[in-house]
Amino acid sequence: MNKTENIVFKGLTAIACFIFIGLSVEAGGLIANYIFAVFKPEVINNLYQKLDLTEIYENNPIDFYLIYSFISSLAVLKAVLFYIVAYMLYKMDLKKPFNDFVATKITHISYLTLIIGLLNYIGKSWLEKQYSGTKFIQEIASFWVDSEAFILMGAVIYIIARIFKTGVELQKENELVV
Repeated sequence: MNKTENIVFKGLTAIACFIFIGLSVEAGGLIANYIFAVFKPEVINNLYQKLDLTEIYENNPIDFYLIYSFISSLAVLKAVLFYIVAYMLYKMDLKKPFNDFVATKITHISYLTLIIGLLNYIGKSWLEKQYSGTKFIQEIASFWVDSEAFILMGAVIYIIARIFKTGVELQKENELVV
């Protein structure tokens, strides 16, 4: 591996770390919003992203808890996803990329990406059925984007994980033969 490839790889690792930090802040902000919405709803307009679901809380508290649970769990899962990506990139040895560690992490990434996509799709579908035509649908729509893209990306990453797993097995067989 030459010096340019090493710099690019370290840059990608740094970008993954920054994305993880940003997603962690978003997840923390949403969880803080949730706590304030339940215990002190009058300060919601001053909170992160001003996600005000007090109208839903007053009309149907169960829907409020479901919506915030979906949004919060998606934010936490995305942060965990990029933690795994950043950790894998940090620990990965580019001289021998086909190893059990990388194959396992890529498999975890594929499962997590698929779970994010499915949870996103389920939440979006339920929300559109329950609250189609209401004013807060537009406010909350930014949390439900790209569910199909995550599902497709999860499938593609799973295929890559299988290729890596096969590469690890072939590499082990070659080491035994030599």
